[in-house]
Amino acid sequence: MARLLRGAPVAAQLVEEVAERAAALAERGTVPTLAVVRVGEATGDLAYERGILKRAERCGVAARREVFAEDVTQAELLACVERLNADAAVHGCLIFRPLPAGLDEEALCGALAPEKDMDGITPGALYGVFADRTVGFAPCTAEAVVELLERSDVPLEGARVCVVGRSLVIGRPVSLMLLSRNATVTMCHTRTRDLDAECARADVLVVAAGHAATVGTAAVRQGQTVVDVGINADPVTGALVGDVAFDEVEPIVDAITPVPGGVGAVTTAVLMRHVVEAAERALTKRVDT
Repeated sequence: MARLLRGAPVAAQLVEEVAERAAALAERGTVPTLAVVRVGEATGDLAYERGILKRAERCGVAARREVFAEDVTQAELLACVERLNADAAVHGCLIFRPLPAGLDEEALCGALAPEKDMDGITPGALYGVFADRTVGFAPCTAEAVVELLERSDVPLEGARVCVVGRSLVIGRPVSLMLLSRNATVTMCHTRTRDLDAECARADVLVVAAGHAATVGTAAVRQGQTVVDVGINADPVTGALVGDVAFDEVEPIVDAITPVPGGVGAVTTAVLMRHVVEAAERALTKRVDT
């Protein structure tokens, strides 16, 4: 049986570290603060928000909710973002996406100050990921993949890594973050010719294709580590499943993340670390000036 790379122990480590840093900031009169911007009452958004608020409380991070009805105007949302940009007490902002039809999501994301972008949605933050520079923060899920691998003692330096998925949320940023760890990265997608063969060559396989059962037995081999980032609803049972056919793949590979209980459990802990780090940067900048 494969070693299960569960997210909960990694998240617990991160929470403990973040809480210590938040407490140190509080002693200096700074409370790390996150603003959550949500439009509408989508069930998934509400569940995610509850998880964020619970995690924030455990980490010593203050959370501010900015909630709007679905008929909110673009001007109202832009005014909210501009207000948060100007508020020195707010260190980070998370905008729930996708936004309802009729709203310009790209313009809204672009209006957010990169230093307050906690999830890599601004051009400045993405530039930081691509150039390996400290500008904003990487997308939380992409960073959670790297944290899970590193804290599970999966060797990355010199390893052959295959990333299935090319989105700006996960596929592209995680490829570059792994490249910065000196892995040799191949980025694939669902239209890659002979995808199974590309996957099977890898030592570490990260699957973020957005489709259930994208990876099956033909794409894996013994000795591999598989990170499944996908979250899909099984059309028959309604249960959450990943992009990997877990029951088929798990007996073959060396290690694999479960869905749920894998990468997702680490994501909100990474978000809290971003908020605390943003507060630390802001405090350092204030002291220096």
